[in-house]
Amino acid sequence: MTRFPRSYPAAALIAVVALLPVLVLFTLADFSEGVFSTRNLALLLNTLLLTVFTALGSVLIGVPLALLTAYVQLPLPRLWLIVLAAPLALPSYIGAFTLYAAFGPGGEIEALLGFSTPRVEGLIGASLVMTLYTYPFVLMTTRSALLNQDANLINAARTLGLGFAACLWRVVLPRAWNGIAAGALLAALYALSDFGTPAIMGLDTFTRVIYVEYNAFGLGQAAFLSLQLLAIVGLVLYLESRVHVTPERPGRSLNVWPRPWQTAMTLLVVSPVSLLALVLPLAIFTLWLIREGSGGFDMTYAWNSIQASLLAGLAAVIVALPVAYAAMGGRAGRIMERVTYLGFGIPGIVMGTALVYIGLRLPALYQTLGLLVAAYVMRFLPLAVGSIRSTTESMDTSLVKAARVLGAGPAEVFRRIKLPLSRRGIIAGAALVFLEAMRELPATILLAPTGFETLATYLWRIYEAGYFGRAAVPGLMLILMSALGLALMLAGERRVEFGVFDDQRS
Repeated sequence: MTRFPRSYPAAALIAVVALLPVLVLFTLADFSEGVFSTRNLALLLNTLLLTVFTALGSVLIGVPLALLTAYVQLPLPRLWLIVLAAPLALPSYIGAFTLYAAFGPGGEIEALLGFSTPRVEGLIGASLVMTLYTYPFVLMTTRSALLNQDANLINAARTLGLGFAACLWRVVLPRAWNGIAAGALLAALYALSDFGTPAIMGLDTFTRVIYVEYNAFGLGQAAFLSLQLLAIVGLVLYLESRVHVTPERPGRSLNVWPRPWQTAMTLLVVSPVSLLALVLPLAIFTLWLIREGSGGFDMTYAWNSIQASLLAGLAAVIVALPVAYAAMGGRAGRIMERVTYLGFGIPGIVMGTALVYIGLRLPALYQTLGLLVAAYVMRFLPLAVGSIRSTTESMDTSLVKAARVLGAGPAEVFRRIKLPLSRRGIIAGAALVFLEAMRELPATILLAPTGFETLATYLWRIYEAGYFGRAAVPGLMLILMSALGLALMLAGERRVEFGVFDDQRS
């Protein structure tokens, strides 16, 4: 008789709950409008154009920067990597908000410098913002592929008369293609699921119109649009799952030593990206803080963010433990784990729409902190699962076997050996969920209890009201939280330096 791991029942229940939002959307959706209506086709076109432009822009910026950080021996290389990867940790709506406020007639640049600049809005503005905050996906995945390449092939090509630029084009980049494609697809997925940037830039995409329909009490239409968006997200996730980085045999890495003037030129070329993505948001929020002070900011908003995010982090690791252990127990457990990853691919606005309907059916849950925390857990559970699983897989199994030989039961082995040895992964997973929940905007807007403002939703209300000066404190706090997230990603672990997403692909 086959004995299933004890983690399977709990993991199976969690997998079923992860599927619940999709089932709810099918139940709720109003299909009367039709997929090929004029409005739907316009939304589809805008959404696809934003996705394609974001993916292309992230490749055009991310690949050269990957080559730069992988091969060129610059002074303070760690600092270069941190600065260039930093936009990955910032929520894109921060950049959209500050670019919208800085550029255009009457913007902060005109107020300070006296000359008018073009307004950043629409498809071009949204594509620019999304590119600035998604190119690190391509940077990190491509850099990981480049660092795994053996420089002897490049040297052989140079010996045969190929120039350095031609070597990069014909020898290096083709072998890094899978890494480039993986990063571009991640950027596309981010663009599909983002709500704040299209909304601030005035671009009608699926996420923005879903929110409009929800506010107009059109839950059926919101669910219908959500299913269409999920279909596109599912296609991107499928393409992403088909991209596998082929490891090469380790060899000598390529080192390029630039002259001082070349280093200066590199800094000049790279600086506009960092100025727009990092320096501008900090400068605008600092300017507003100096000009208007705290703007009547209530620290309750920060406490609300911390409270909800802490609860989400704790709940996520508790839920993630049986899923992570089930994934190591066999094929059925791995399928359950993959099902829970569905929540990470569901845009926050879609998750919020589904859970609003559940809350309406169960009044005890509607507009409660518990429902909001549940949304956070369902969205970001894969972060906790991946962190715990990677730590647990590196555990010395001989300790578990020795404990069983000495008479310890499964429960005691888990409590006294597995759980303590998984502590590092548990803490890291809880921290990642905490930081993502702090920045989550659309699900929080839809599900937060009445009067329960977080830093993200307060910033959104400020944008809607047009009182931009009051955004200084919440904006700077969110940037600080993002900096902590970046430190968690990049500090101390070589595997993170080589690729943030490697663990999820194993």
